[in-house]
Amino acid sequence: MLRNKSAPAAKTILSLFYFILYLPLMILVIYSFSSTPLPSSFSGFTFDWYKKLFHDREILESFLNSFIVATSTTALCIFFSLLLIYYKTIGGRIKKIIPLFYGNLMIPDTVLAIALVSFFAFLKIPLGMITIIIAHSIVGLGLSIPLMYLRYKDLSPSLLEASATLGASSWTTFKRIVLPFMLPTLLGTGLMIFILSFDDFILTYFCAGATNTLSLFLVSSLRLGISPEVNALTTAVMLFTSLLVMLLFLLRRKEEMET
Repeated sequence: MLRNKSAPAAKTILSLFYFILYLPLMILVIYSFSSTPLPSSFSGFTFDWYKKLFHDREILESFLNSFIVATSTTALCIFFSLLLIYYKTIGGRIKKIIPLFYGNLMIPDTVLAIALVSFFAFLKIPLGMITIIIAHSIVGLGLSIPLMYLRYKDLSPSLLEASATLGASSWTTFKRIVLPFMLPTLLGTGLMIFILSFDDFILTYFCAGATNTLSLFLVSSLRLGISPEVNALTTAVMLFTSLLVMLLFLLRRKEEMET
């Protein structure tokens, strides 16, 4: 009886919490359609700011740079993770080195960024697109390798033994058994790394050099004041990443149902 009485109050408090949490985002979306910039009040509904996004060369260039960085980071992390899993499939021992990949996630981003900049300076590598991809990949590997290794541990050893008994090569076993089994985790991890790389600011700020990405463009634009065009751009980025997060949750749910 007590549980039934407290349930409506708990739901109300939870709803209020989520409302306060997402209220700034709601205001951001509303003002992205305002005909006048902040801090003036909402004075009219317009799509002009969204139309200007597609005619702003700097915005399009920064978006393209962010997309290239995120895609390259995701591809590298997935490739090296699969390479390690393949090494495990052919009999390699990787259990002891898996905890090493958690270190990059425990180190603060600022400390890691300064260390990477010092490393690039020591090797005389100019800062730019390549250094951003390297920095993001180092962090991404801390996510992809442990997650994919945990998924691989759920694979029944009897399937691998049966494949070897039937005369399949290590590559055939990996391609026909391991890869299909790990596909949901592969896609989910790839999406997670893509989102984190696309939205990252701290590592990008230290390692970018003269390269401009979307996160850097947004921060530099805020220094000049919040314009409706920036609100529109932020809303579009938020919508884009939200769709990716929804897709990630769907893949995670599918993986849980299969297990």
